[in-house]
Amino acid sequence: MSSMLHTLAAPYQHSEDIRKSRFLAHAAPVTTPQQALAYVQEVSDASATHNCWAYRIGQDYRFNDDGEPGGTAGRPILQAIEGQGIDRVVVVVTRWFGGIKLGAGGLARAYGGTAAECLRLAERTPIVAMARLGVHCDFADLALMKARLKDLGAAFEQEAFDAEGVTLQLSVPADRMVEVKARIVDISRGRSEAFLLDS
Repeated sequence: MSSMLHTLAAPYQHSEDIRKSRFLAHAAPVTTPQQALAYVQEVSDASATHNCWAYRIGQDYRFNDDGEPGGTAGRPILQAIEGQGIDRVVVVVTRWFGGIKLGAGGLARAYGGTAAECLRLAERTPIVAMARLGVHCDFADLALMKARLKDLGAAFEQEAFDAEGVTLQLSVPADRMVEVKARIVDISRGRSEAFLLDS
């Protein structure tokens, strides 16, 4: 596997003035296309000339030129995301036209460059591969189970109670899965065993 992918720690913005046009990039971490599109709507400025954008979430990506000539805006923004090794991110570059035409090459450099610089300056955080586990435990073990697994980086997604106890669904860092499974057996004195869920 190549170097670890990163996402943004928080939304970030960066602006550049290029031959009298103002370019403002907004970038934010996202985990779903719906989130990405909602962010595009949130930061787009209706009074601007163009709001061009791109997002990448794993294998899923989309980009939009918002009326700029094809290939001069959305794709360069996507290439900036890929070039910076960022995933699970959306970037919107808003342009206010200043009267000087930039030409196709100039536009691509302006959109791609503003997006790349925004991502370069933003604080990043590594994307940790997570695995999803299910476990059934006794009521008596529940509080301890949750406290101990939280220490190992587990995030609890849901719990379902039944007559015998509770079934937990959790996501854990993939590289700690063996440790988490051992901890579950330990806490429950062998009565509970984790099983892998489809993510």
